[in-house]
Amino acid sequence: MNEPGSEEASGYPAFDFGSRTVKLNSGYDMPILGLGMFSLTDSQAENSTYWALKAGFRLIDTARIYGNEDAVGRGLRRAIEEGIVTRDEVFITTKMWTSDFGNGDAAIDASLERLGVDYIDLMILHHSQPRNDVDAYLAMERAVEAGKLRSIGLSNYYDPEDFDRLVSAVSIKPALLQNETHPYHQSGLMKEHIAQYGTVLESWFPLGGRGNTQTLFSDPVISGIAGAHGVSSAQVIIRWHLQAGNICIPSSSNEQHIKEDYDVWSFELTEEEMAQMTALEKDRRFADY
Repeated sequence: MNEPGSEEASGYPAFDFGSRTVKLNSGYDMPILGLGMFSLTDSQAENSTYWALKAGFRLIDTARIYGNEDAVGRGLRRAIEEGIVTRDEVFITTKMWTSDFGNGDAAIDASLERLGVDYIDLMILHHSQPRNDVDAYLAMERAVEAGKLRSIGLSNYYDPEDFDRLVSAVSIKPALLQNETHPYHQSGLMKEHIAQYGTVLESWFPLGGRGNTQTLFSDPVISGIAGAHGVSSAQVIIRWHLQAGNICIPSSSNEQHIKEDYDVWSFELTEEEMAQMTALEKDRRFADY
């Protein structure tokens, strides 16, 4: 498969398409394709979690501010009770919101309780907030030591100096950076920068985000590649993320779309098609947060 350069060559974590995982700098394996819970209601989040696990997803991404951690926990338990998965087979990510940074220890315990789990696979700080994000990260480090969290990371740090500001003040290097990333905003600068720490990039809004997906789906390059492979534009974009070395977390409340989003393992983009996708870079974000 067209995988990113090896860890030895670049420092950037290599994706294993056989296991469909990447080994984080924390030592844990993380699925490279997951389902995001952004903007989903409780009922949608519960069903989408269940449908995703049934379809083959093993990574679920939520956040305290989404208000659906409880629902994700219910969907997870439903899948476990039906024998679809075991807890250890599922990688749960959640995020600490900025208003909780001043009391990180309590925020971690609250997320554990809402999710109904004994440990969280990955917790990340939701946004850069220089006045107290280091304190919040240190709380996550304590939770790693206590066995409450397995891996920790960051989201929405778009400047190398800002990323380094936090890293220089903590002990555990971030396992992951989750930023807005898609064909029109490919996060090349940050991805190259975080490689020195063995930190992997994860894409939010990987398909452009609600209201913008059709912009990407109808792009002639993307739709042309989709036609050549007999797949959807969404599948092409997801496959591009994975081959480019971006963990990808599309979001959906539609069971058929969830199944489609996971069905990206039977085709591969050629080097030429990957180059065509790379050429779509416009440094254009669709969100302002």
